[in-house]
Amino acid sequence: MKKKYIFLVIVFLLAAAVYLLLFHKDKTLKFIPENADVVVLVDVKKVTRQYISELIAHPSQWFKSDKKGKDKMSLNKSGMKIPDFIQIFHLKNTQFGDWYTIVELEDETQFSQYLKQNKFIKSGEKLFRKDGLFISIEGAACILGTSNAAFEDIRKSLLSDSKNNILNANQLINNSDGSISFISGSKISNFSISLNSDEIEVANSGNTNTFTSLISKLEQKTQFLSAELDEKNVKNGLQFFNKDVKDSLQISYFKTNSELEEVNDTIITYGYDDDFNETEKVSYQKIIQPNFIISLQSLNPYKTWNFFQNKKWINDQNQFTAIPVQPNRILKKAKEISIQSTRKPLQLPQNQNENYIFLRNNKLLSSSFHQLNSTQKMILSNINYVFYGNKGQNYFMKIKLKENELPLLLRL
Repeated sequence: MKKKYIFLVIVFLLAAAVYLLLFHKDKTLKFIPENADVVVLVDVKKVTRQYISELIAHPSQWFKSDKKGKDKMSLNKSGMKIPDFIQIFHLKNTQFGDWYTIVELEDETQFSQYLKQNKFIKSGEKLFRKDGLFISIEGAACILGTSNAAFEDIRKSLLSDSKNNILNANQLINNSDGSISFISGSKISNFSISLNSDEIEVANSGNTNTFTSLISKLEQKTQFLSAELDEKNVKNGLQFFNKDVKDSLQISYFKTNSELEEVNDTIITYGYDDDFNETEKVSYQKIIQPNFIISLQSLNPYKTWNFFQNKKWINDQNQFTAIPVQPNRILKKAKEISIQSTRKPLQLPQNQNENYIFLRNNKLLSSSFHQLNSTQKMILSNINYVFYGNKGQNYFMKIKLKENELPLLLRL
């Protein structure tokens, strides 16, 4: 009887430990500023459970070890406190690519060693940087960002003793691996993030089957980029990149088709020979050139055309200089403005009467981004395509990965 009691106690303690480690969550989001307009949450414990499940299903990965990294300090021993929810935020009136997060530290000295081991460069008293990532150590916490432009504001608003508007995870996420939330005053629009075996899906509703047929059609094509958007989606897109032009353009419909091609670019340089005569040297280099066609329908095409001219986006040769791919030609018709590359003309895709963007990965794409590091190039090379779709109030995005014997979480 005593052995049974001991056994039950052990089972209870193990169950309690598993619950605390993998299920119990602190849902207080104390590291999101009041002026955040977009918040990305990752449910660390749910993703961890999914990782363990995938690992159990793939015994070949049980005893694999990275010999190159075996002497490196792991993330669990980096001095950072792994939160139940990773809180990544974007601030109002900042650059589109500026994203931040705050992580608590358990051991500042150990964390400094971790940064040194991973070759972060010290660029201030407690400021470090590497490959476009900035880190500022603030005592018992650190700010991480793709930019350091807002570090001072974040430091004042979140790391001071002032009381902040603290959110709860239940306001932003509902039993998904993660979420993206758009915040406007008291209004919050939530999108779930699902990490599947070979794809990542983002949606604001469970009704994603409505896009299945369209995706199947687009998968059969070979184009690099295909898109068709109505006025609402055009404005939503411009809202992210340039708020000043979303109303001025008055675009009611957008459609495009694009392909990538590697071409020879001629380089002409001038010098002088021994007799000081001017000489010309011609050389060639391979560059990635997109061939494209864009159709813009406007409620007032003359006003849209004048807007382009006032911005000096149309030169004397009727080339649209806002697109750096030259040569191209821009033409104004009755209710349409078309922009087309002239080297290799393309046709517009067949009307789908849908709102979508379909971007297919291309081996030429990664070779054209010389500024990417090896990790970023590896991530890019693993993507098959990216799809965005909208129908009514349903929004959906899918990042489809290339086929692999391992599921997504075991590839990371």
